[in-house]
Amino acid sequence: MSDPLGPSGPTGAAGSSGPSGPGMTAATAFAGMRRVSPVVFKAGCPDCRGRFELAASALRLAIGATSRTTFYSFTCPECGSAVRKPAGERVVELLTGGGVRTLRLHSTV
Repeated sequence: MSDPLGPSGPTGAAGSSGPSGPGMTAATAFAGMRRVSPVVFKAGCPDCRGRFELAASALRLAIGATSRTTFYSFTCPECGSAVRKPAGERVVELLTGGGVRTLRLHSTV
């Protein structure tokens, strides 16, 4: 059976064309990758009723022991209010997957 990687694939410990061998550069490793758009989240302010999009860096997620102690927060870009909203399982999944910084709250009991 032939080597599925072909003649330019890894040749084992004695070979020199493996992943860390000559010819492997950052440009080669990332060839063909496209630019990824930054993740934005739609949000609203309960105080000024503004609707806007926020980057992941503008949000914080706190995960507590219960649904009552799990929430996300941000500062409204329109009125400057500190906003805190509950975060269910799906919201937690979306925020963590989108790169929002997360703080895990631990019980002191």
